[in-house]
Amino acid sequence: MIVSMTGYGQGIAYIGQKTIRAEIRTLNARTTEARSRIPGIFRDKEMELRKWLTDELLRGKIDLTISIEEDVDTNSASMLNKTLFKKYYEELSQLKSELGIEGGDMIQAVLSIPNVMVGFEELAGEEEWTAAQKAVSAAMEDLKKFRLTEGKILENEMMEGVGRIEKYLAEVVPHEESRVPRLREKLRKALDEFLVSQQVDHNRFEQELIYYIEKLDITEEKVRLAQHCTFFKDELKSKEDQKGKKLGFIAQEMGREINTLGAKAQDSDIQLLVVNMKDELEKIKEQLANIL
Repeated sequence: MIVSMTGYGQGIAYIGQKTIRAEIRTLNARTTEARSRIPGIFRDKEMELRKWLTDELLRGKIDLTISIEEDVDTNSASMLNKTLFKKYYEELSQLKSELGIEGGDMIQAVLSIPNVMVGFEELAGEEEWTAAQKAVSAAMEDLKKFRLTEGKILENEMMEGVGRIEKYLAEVVPHEESRVPRLREKLRKALDEFLVSQQVDHNRFEQELIYYIEKLDITEEKVRLAQHCTFFKDELKSKEDQKGKKLGFIAQEMGREINTLGAKAQDSDIQLLVVNMKDELEKIKEQLANIL
């Protein structure tokens, strides 16, 4: 079961004339990072909310937004900062007199200055907090369903990508059969060009040739790459939730074998297949970056 790190969920709860709405968005990230934008009445619950999010959603960049919609504002009041009001009023009055400005609503002008009017919100009561928890819980469940749906898409794409790598690997075999004779002939021609006037011990040459060709043998790389592909597919189908890192390690091993195969091949047809395998593996790695 593959779970995507990217997702969106929302939940709604009602209490009296209020509608509490929770929205959660998640993005892929190497670590877990939870952020929240919540009304002031829940400010004492912020750390509790963040811990809840990280415990439930496990990994990724998590953004929670809680909003309250109500027909009548019963919880908020405004207070006047009298000290600031007097200070600004006196300064503006003096400036108005010095500049000879007539008219104007001085009181409204002062009230519009930041911090003169101070908003005040009481902390949420038990009923409001319970409703908020209900909304957040619903949003998380909605998000988890979204993640599973996205995860299934990613699983299918990665399964197809590994299948294509296996297909390219199988296509290496017919090219490999003609590869050794071509390498042998290439070495003989090179030897003829540089050692035309020299006497060559053909027995020694054959021994060196066999040693060189054995160094270029790609059988082990093919076997290990096939095993890694099978392991990757088995891990994709496992029931474990958090498997992104493990699959990433397997993908690294796949890449190592593909690179070694390409370095040892010395065959243009095989090199082309190697390039195609690398391309598929890069796509898989991009998808792996987005799963738990």
